[in-house]
Amino acid sequence: MDERRANRRERPPSRRYETYTHRNRKVRVPEGYMAVGLIAGAHGLRGEVKVELHTDFPERFAPGSTLWLGTELEQVEVATSRPHQGQVLVRFEQVTNRSEAEALRGEWLFIHESEAETLEEGTYFVHDIIGASVQTVEGRPLGVVREVLFTGANEVYVIESLDQPPRELLLPAIADVIQQVDLEANLITVALLPGLLDEEADEEETPEE
Repeated sequence: MDERRANRRERPPSRRYETYTHRNRKVRVPEGYMAVGLIAGAHGLRGEVKVELHTDFPERFAPGSTLWLGTELEQVEVATSRPHQGQVLVRFEQVTNRSEAEALRGEWLFIHESEAETLEEGTYFVHDIIGASVQTVEGRPLGVVREVLFTGANEVYVIESLDQPPRELLLPAIADVIQQVDLEANLITVALLPGLLDEEADEEETPEE
């Protein structure tokens, strides 16, 4: 079936959403879709937009590719694309001038999960990690992953603890800490490094009476 639908505004009547922190930016993702880019603004006069990449696969923006625009999931087709200062300049078939391009500032671009690339063993998509329960290797429950932060050196999993009131635990996504990721069980098993939890650090600093 030709993906360039005549009525590109046809959409499902209702849809569920999840809110993630993706590359340190909040994004409201329609159920069944994945964020791949954020439109940062217009470029030039011919309808190009600057796209901040939120994917490890820049070929998503190759000419002829189909993407979904905004939470309304408006289908757009890439006419041209080229790298530019760490971003990608993209012109969509449906956007022909700067005014139309500028109106897209702040909109997210999505792909359907069925189009996701096959990842190497030991790597995961952000949406696979967010919402997972976390426990220590001893079986102690720690909480649930609420965000994934990208620091440059490595990702950091933000855990909402089971304490009352809940607090944030920051776990670096490195091999010494992340021992197992069980996607079927939605469970991550971790080994805590010394001082990784505030309470443990406090105990170490408190002198004996």
